[in-house]
Amino acid sequence: MNIQWYPGHMTKAKRAMQEDIKLIDLIIELVDARAPLSSRNPDIDDLGRGKARMVLLNKADLASEAGNAAWTRYFEAKGFQVMKIDARQKASLKQIHSVIQEACKEKIERDRRRGILNRPVRAMVAGIPNVGKSTFINSFAGKAAAKTGNKPGVTKGNQWIRLNKQVELLDTPGILWPKFEDQSVGLKLAFLGSINDEILNKDELAAELCAFLLKAYPGLLAERYGIPEDRSPHELLEQIAIARSCLLKGGGYDVPRAARLLLEDFRSGKLGRITLEFPENPGLQENKNN
Repeated sequence: MNIQWYPGHMTKAKRAMQEDIKLIDLIIELVDARAPLSSRNPDIDDLGRGKARMVLLNKADLASEAGNAAWTRYFEAKGFQVMKIDARQKASLKQIHSVIQEACKEKIERDRRRGILNRPVRAMVAGIPNVGKSTFINSFAGKAAAKTGNKPGVTKGNQWIRLNKQVELLDTPGILWPKFEDQSVGLKLAFLGSINDEILNKDELAAELCAFLLKAYPGLLAERYGIPEDRSPHELLEQIAIARSCLLKGGGYDVPRAARLLLEDFRSGKLGRITLEFPENPGLQENKNN
């Protein structure tokens, strides 16, 4: 599959971020814990030069513990503050205020020396589409401060949210980059739902997911759907259709429906905790029992 998706509003959004970056002290970057490298926009590093940095491994509850630990070490080695979170659960966000203060301690101390007291930290919340930025902001703020949706591209413009006297957040639209040089990156983002499903052939995408799971998590499909795994990826989709009674009115099996079901089961965590890549080698996967 060749996957590319770069709507026009993303160009405008990137220009807006370039203008706003001079106003902020900290970049809080959300990534999907199941594929933290693939779900990072490389432009963020260029935009954020000289700014304090914080990475939130969102949807950490859907990724393996081994993957979460490996990616935490990876980003900490780069000098970033790192936290594992589930943006839907306020309990997982309790420590973020203290981590923000730690990330910006040099700025806070510099303000103090200049006699500037109690100026709030201004933080830009950045990340690719559908990674959970607006959900994070709403949970963190304790109110519906940002628009949310289960499709990429809900947030179209920048908006400031004042949390308290200590922190102000700038919500930004999800931005991809114009071209995926490595198609495996585009494929992982499509698995995660960060690419608009409407432009994708979901049968082919689900077949690619089957191929990945057969290699990296052998036995998982058999356990979840009660099907034999000694089949090709496309044949496995038909087996899932049979197992889940995805039937057509005139007879035969509704493979597109089975494909949608498989993708939803993966995205929602019903297949279990799955990590798509590891920092030592982004192409490396683990057995599901690790």
